[in-house]
Amino acid sequence: MEKPDGANPLFGADSDDSLSRRRMAIGAVAVLLVLIAIWFWSHRDTLSKDAAATKDQAPLVSVIVPGRTTIAGEISVNGSLAARREMPVGIAGEGGQVVSVLVEPGQWVGAGQVLAVIDRSVQTEQQASQAAQIEVARANAQLAQSNLDRALKLVDRGFVSKADIDRLTATRDAAAAQVRVAGAQLGVLKAQTRRLNVVAPAAGLVLERRIEPGQVVSAGSGVLFRLAKGGEMELRAMLGESDLAQVSSGVSAEVTPVGSDRSFAGQIWQVAPVIDPVSRQGVARIALAYSPEIRPGGFASAVIKAGTVVAPMLPESAIQSDNKGSYVYVVDKDNKVERRDIKLGVVTSKGIAIVQGLAGTERVVLRAGGFLSPGETVKPSAARQ
Repeated sequence: MEKPDGANPLFGADSDDSLSRRRMAIGAVAVLLVLIAIWFWSHRDTLSKDAAATKDQAPLVSVIVPGRTTIAGEISVNGSLAARREMPVGIAGEGGQVVSVLVEPGQWVGAGQVLAVIDRSVQTEQQASQAAQIEVARANAQLAQSNLDRALKLVDRGFVSKADIDRLTATRDAAAAQVRVAGAQLGVLKAQTRRLNVVAPAAGLVLERRIEPGQVVSAGSGVLFRLAKGGEMELRAMLGESDLAQVSSGVSAEVTPVGSDRSFAGQIWQVAPVIDPVSRQGVARIALAYSPEIRPGGFASAVIKAGTVVAPMLPESAIQSDNKGSYVYVVDKDNKVERRDIKLGVVTSKGIAIVQGLAGTERVVLRAGGFLSPGETVKPSAARQ
């Protein structure tokens, strides 16, 4: 059969085949969609379980609800040990050659006890000479008194004038005064001799000795002994401005010398009235009773009791920090992680007080906070305390 004139050669049997294939493809897609719907329907339970399993893959984190705790405030400081009242002892008199030294460092001495003896042979001879001068003055005074007594017996007879009596009286008075002058000079010599002894100004512990027998000492020799009055010691602790404001006289402290495992009870007895403008620190002086382990010049640490504070307390593992400051991760009601900036307070052996940023009722991530991100979903688990 011939094609009509003017007919398009593209249409014909091939167009029918293309239309058939198109219809078959549409039918196949429809069948596939129906099969997929049937498959999802039949596997709906499995898919739900897979979704739950995916949800369960959220990281498991330990959380803690810190609450609020009454915390004893503590300030940890370091400082040097020293005598609370150090007494430097030197030569009070003119000095001389040392004859003997009677004490050693570490000995206890009483007030006025002789520490060292200075040679006094010259002073002894001077005292003997002055004692003789007193005898001479007394003899002269006795002679003047005798002359005056004889003259008074002759004045009534006219052998002695009143002017002679006045002169003899003046001579007698001058001789008596010479006796007193000589006695005073002897007293001065004796006092100077007593000052040759180096004595303890008060009872205490000998810390240092800088004098030996045979040594020539004088007022310019400086300190010969150092004593701790009453054996009392102290720790001079350096505190920053904020810490210094929290302490006062009477506050107790525990002091541990370096190299010792023993702590000593002390008490702040003086707080510096000024702050060093360079270091921005001040000195708190902690009084200590004597103990052989407390050696002046040594180093020690101390824990000062600085009142109490009521605040949440967290272990160090829960606290993170970056260039913005300290923070923790808090898990909200939807189990999402939230960053919470905090301010740290007292550090104790049981944890760190949080003085700002937490109420104590939050669920705080205890560990692995460094691996979390804000907004991340987690699976919280209460930590054992």
